[in-house]
Amino acid sequence: MSQRRKKNSSDGETKPRTSFVNKFFRSSKLRPTKAESRKKSNDLEAADFQPSDDAQKTENILDTAKPLTSEMELGSRMEKNEQFLQKLGRKAVNKCLDLNNCGLTTADVREVGEALEAIPELEELNLSWNSKVGGNLPLILQKFQEGSKIQTLELVDCDLTSEDGAFVGQLLPMMQNLEVLDLSINRNIGGSLNSIAQGLKSTSNLKVLKLHSCGLSQKSVRILDAAFRYLCELRKLDLSCNKELGGGFEDASAQLAMLEHLEVLDLHQCSLTVDDVMSLTQVIPLLSSLQELDLSANKKMGGSSENLLSRLRFLPALKSLLINNCALQSETFTALAEASAHLPALEVFDLSWNKCIGGNLKLLLETLKFSESLQVLRLSSCSLVTEDVAVLASLIQTGHLAKLQKLILSYNDSICDTGWAIFCQNMWFLKELTELDISLRPSTSRDCGQWFRHLLCAVTTLPKITEIGMKRWILPATQEEELERFHQDHRCGIHFDLGEFQE
Repeated sequence: MSQRRKKNSSDGETKPRTSFVNKFFRSSKLRPTKAESRKKSNDLEAADFQPSDDAQKTENILDTAKPLTSEMELGSRMEKNEQFLQKLGRKAVNKCLDLNNCGLTTADVREVGEALEAIPELEELNLSWNSKVGGNLPLILQKFQEGSKIQTLELVDCDLTSEDGAFVGQLLPMMQNLEVLDLSINRNIGGSLNSIAQGLKSTSNLKVLKLHSCGLSQKSVRILDAAFRYLCELRKLDLSCNKELGGGFEDASAQLAMLEHLEVLDLHQCSLTVDDVMSLTQVIPLLSSLQELDLSANKKMGGSSENLLSRLRFLPALKSLLINNCALQSETFTALAEASAHLPALEVFDLSWNKCIGGNLKLLLETLKFSESLQVLRLSSCSLVTEDVAVLASLIQTGHLAKLQKLILSYNDSICDTGWAIFCQNMWFLKELTELDISLRPSTSRDCGQWFRHLLCAVTTLPKITEIGMKRWILPATQEEELERFHQDHRCGIHFDLGEFQE
């Protein structure tokens, strides 16, 4: 989910609509399987526009909510809903309705509530990126009854109020089938977390809970911890970018260990304290199903996470490990390097912005050479030196890291031309490589050395590469000519990103 797509909704602006729908609802007799329904939800059409105010409006939902007692009344209500969704350029695909980022006005919000009455079989609802939903959520969802079939509810960046959060908490017990709940980027709902957590105790089928950037505090961890024991099916937990969360795990992480099916845990940028790390050291290694762990941008981990990182060896299913910008120190990096030898499934490894790696990369590479799964290795701004890339080149030459697809070595300005030459002469062994980034820092620029010719030669042997980041490297006229000849003689699907320095 890109969480940057939000557009301000307004009452009165009109833009051309690029998608219109001829059919919005299908007969209730058509009941595809859950898998079929979700497959079709991926094909929902979207439009970029602002709805107009002069389109037909229905009456206030609070005044018109009447039982559908006849086929005629049902047909009338369906016709109104068709007109409403046509105005938005959206459609209901069987049991899924996606209205994300469609500039709902306050009046539209009222109509959504009425439209939902005509889809009693609705399983997936996405209202994300509509700021007018905030403060009006009861108007939309109050018709959900006990036994609701809703499985996915996404309300990302809807400007929800604390009252909206409390309403969600009251609504959750009616959603026994709920599997995905995303309330991310609603910074005012932290104060109503007690109500939400109480409601979560009734959603035993929940598999995904996202509370990214929700204004959570230290006490929020204790509140959520009490609900975790009821979420035995939870697969993904995202508490990231809650900067006031730090210190909350010190005495309240015991129930987290009960999530035996948890596959994804995201705690990046949570201001974790030393005591938090100590507490998580006892919990995280018990999550034996964990496949993705993000602890990045928690700088206090640097000198206190030696035991935690060492015990990652007890997570054999781990596929993605993000520990960038954690201010790792020599001891913690050594512990991590040793543990990585016991992570056979690791595919994504991000250690960027940890300066201690410079001059010590050999420690990590000695263990990664046994990895047969690694596809992404990010070492941006790690103060790497020439010796580091020479060791990397030697490892590549011996056939290790053969499945590597993305290699990020940007912002390591201390590597001299000799180091880049050695690396480029051996990178042709990386047959699966699609992306390489060796850009310089924004504050610097440098002339390319003779190694650029080795890079061009290597690229001709890499069948899958499409992107080479070289920002702030300056090509002399002779190398510009070489690059032009390269594009003439070989396929043009490779993008050399030289940035503004090379126009």
